[in-house]
Amino acid sequence: MKIIFAFFLLASPALAQDDLLSILETEETGGDESVYAAFKTTRIVNGQSVKMHPRGVLNFIIGHRFGKINDGLYHFFGLDESTIRLGLEYGIADRIGVGIGRSSFQKTYDGAIKIKALRQNAQMPVSVVLYSGLSATSLRDIGSYYSSRYFFFNQLLIARKFSSAFSAQLTPTLIHRKLAETARDPNTLFALGFGGRIKLTNRVSLNGEYFPGFSGYDNPGFFNCLAIGFDIETGGHIFQLHFTNSHGMVENYFVAETTGDVSNGDIYFGFNINRVFQIVKNR
Repeated sequence: MKIIFAFFLLASPALAQDDLLSILETEETGGDESVYAAFKTTRIVNGQSVKMHPRGVLNFIIGHRFGKINDGLYHFFGLDESTIRLGLEYGIADRIGVGIGRSSFQKTYDGAIKIKALRQNAQMPVSVVLYSGLSATSLRDIGSYYSSRYFFFNQLLIARKFSSAFSAQLTPTLIHRKLAETARDPNTLFALGFGGRIKLTNRVSLNGEYFPGFSGYDNPGFFNCLAIGFDIETGGHIFQLHFTNSHGMVENYFVAETTGDVSNGDIYFGFNINRVFQIVKNR
């Protein structure tokens, strides 16, 4: 981990001078007066935002989630425990992006595609993005059938930037899991997430999101995902510091299988680090 952090903080000083934040703020190009930077990164907190990387831009993400804060001093308020997700996102076209990742939580691999269908401008009040992916756990004792390892998720991201300081998003979400937690739990679940961003300063924003479930959430051991955090821009990086009741960082976990009870103080502290690289120069 020390090597990874050193790489993020020190690598490619010349590249940082090209103002990587300008890359983060730039979305697909167009001849109209398009609205951009409703969100500064591709995730509001846990969930995806309508943010898209331009063609040729690679984003390397380190996601880190510590243990529960209410574990107390013996576990150093959760800091003794941690899970990590390493991810890559790449803009293969100005309106099409792909991503892959690997999380230590449940030893999960994930992949997804992201397509911008509509872009907010003077004639269009919202941006609309289609997000679809799958994940698979590589735990050895998951079940007798290999297909039991798979989860599928589909989301429609609908966002509007109301002003330079406020953006909001609705996220209808469909999760299908091959193997549910118990026999009485359904394999397909629906949730309607919503989130937002409030700009506090030129480099700091307050973000929040909530994913209430509307079908298949009968298991008393699972709760709706709630998250709040701060985005902080610093010299070519965006740090996301957040608090959430979800331990997992992949859609099927935080939407469908969040185990933290907020009323009981089950809160996890975590962070994301985003490092952007211009792989292919746009014409």
